[in-house]
Amino acid sequence: MKKIQKGRRLHRERDQRHALLKTLATSLILKEKITTTEAKAKELSPFVQRKITRAKKGDMAARRYLATCFTPKAVKKLMEDLGVRYKERKGGYVRITKIGQRKSDSSKMAMIQLV
Repeated sequence: MKKIQKGRRLHRERDQRHALLKTLATSLILKEKITTTEAKAKELSPFVQRKITRAKKGDMAARRYLATCFTPKAVKKLMEDLGVRYKERKGGYVRITKIGQRKSDSSKMAMIQLV
């Protein structure tokens, strides 16, 4: 039987999962704080941390790589603002705070923000 190696499926197929992560990551980069479900936040955290680490390099290859994932506005903020801000930090750019359950369907909610 074929099994997923790591990560969560989030009730979506592979392409939909990647699209979801890209849009959540773009929102997090531009707004620096978003509210989402706990599972999505836990899946988003390593995704965004890898992208920030790549942005810290600051070279053209990193910019081109990030341009395949994000909008031009998000790439600009990653390279010029976040890459410089976290230059001396070795990791742990994202904080997840649990905020209780959503009223409508009792989903566990979390706030994810850049440190």
